[in-house]
Amino acid sequence: MKSSLEATEMWFLRRMMRIPWTAKKTNEEILTEAQTTRQLMTKIRKRQAKFVGHVIRRNQLEHLVTTGKFYGKRGRGRPREKMLDSLADWMDIEKPSEMIRKMRCRVGWRSLIAHASRHGT
Repeated sequence: MKSSLEATEMWFLRRMMRIPWTAKKTNEEILTEAQTTRQLMTKIRKRQAKFVGHVIRRNQLEHLVTTGKFYGKRGRGRPREKMLDSLADWMDIEKPSEMIRKMRCRVGWRSLIAHASRHGT
């Protein structure tokens, strides 16, 4: 998913700069020429983190859905990647339960998001 989003971002940048896809230019050359960096994935993660923090603090049905506390059998195959797990990886937090505890404090959560967006992938 990440690679397809990054490819789309580069396609947008090439279109804005009117560089045809047949031109033999690497993505790094285009980023240097545009004097920018890749930002789409960071913005998506930042908005996801803000939304999840909002949902967790509300402590209603959305909280149950986000944390995945449902009973029953799960389907066959590989378990789907949870949003909390991917955000915990992005923010370098060991356990999603620790991240949920940090979400309770809005000011601390916002500073953690800002730190992750500066130093994350």
